[in-house]
Amino acid sequence: MQWLRDMWAKEGPGIPKNAPKKTGLALFAETLAREWWEMVKLNILFILTALFVVTIPAAIAATARVSVTLVEDRNSYLLRDYFEAFIRYFWRATAWGLAFTLAIGLGVFSITSYAATARDNLVLALPLTIALVVTVFVVVVACHLVVLMVMRDLPAPTLLRLAAIAAVIRPLPALAALAFVAVLWLAHIVFYPVSVFMPATLNFSLGMFAVAFGVHRAAVMVLALPIATQAHREPHAGDATHI
Repeated sequence: MQWLRDMWAKEGPGIPKNAPKKTGLALFAETLAREWWEMVKLNILFILTALFVVTIPAAIAATARVSVTLVEDRNSYLLRDYFEAFIRYFWRATAWGLAFTLAIGLGVFSITSYAATARDNLVLALPLTIALVVTVFVVVVACHLVVLMVMRDLPAPTLLRLAAIAAVIRPLPALAALAFVAVLWLAHIVFYPVSVFMPATLNFSLGMFAVAFGVHRAAVMVLALPIATQAHREPHAGDATHI
């Protein structure tokens, strides 16, 4: 059974220290080619831990934590790292998940409501546009927030503020990552039933990796801001005081 334990617990593959550093899409493709098997296993872990529905936010946080490790090319022990993150961020991820689900749900409801009546009343085109922009912005903030949350422990107000700042200064990479995720699921629908195994093997983990890859630079930038440094140094009563 040693092979089975090694498949889940051994250190992930790395790259030669003297290899030239790639950036952008080349780095994304290189990491994907190197870590594809880890992503398959990560996808399976996500599905298994998200089966209870209420655990979906914690599963997303754990997947984001492993994805950040892959983006930063650090040593990763998949099973250990995943479940440590799942337990550590469970309550915070659940609270944030409920908050963003409500906010995005209200945004989608507003969009559909205005869209249904905008054809007959062009005045409603303005609130429709506002609702669309705000909803997309909330989604981009959520992408930055989940990555920031697993990169550093910060109070909820600081975390939300930094996520909003990151979404303002670098929205395009996050939008590109979301577009990539949309293409993944569109490909699953278009090529079904040939693509029947895509969700079970890669869609969730690869989608989260794309998001982490897209927002990582902005996350690093805002974590270097004085408000993040000061909040990180302040003593806290414990994780129970934070979302």
